[in-house]
Amino acid sequence: MVGIRDVGRFFLFIVGGLVAIIVGSFMIRGTMHMWDKPENGDDED
Repeated sequence: MVGIRDVGRFFLFIVGGLVAIIVGSFMIRGTMHMWDKPENGDDED
């Protein structure tokens, strides 16, 4: 029988991974937006 502590650790690992992926994707998207902005301030969005 698997202990509750092992199940909790596995669940925490899964949740931590998902959070890391989501935060990483947001950070990448933010840096991409910063890089996409032209220096002269013209943005036609």
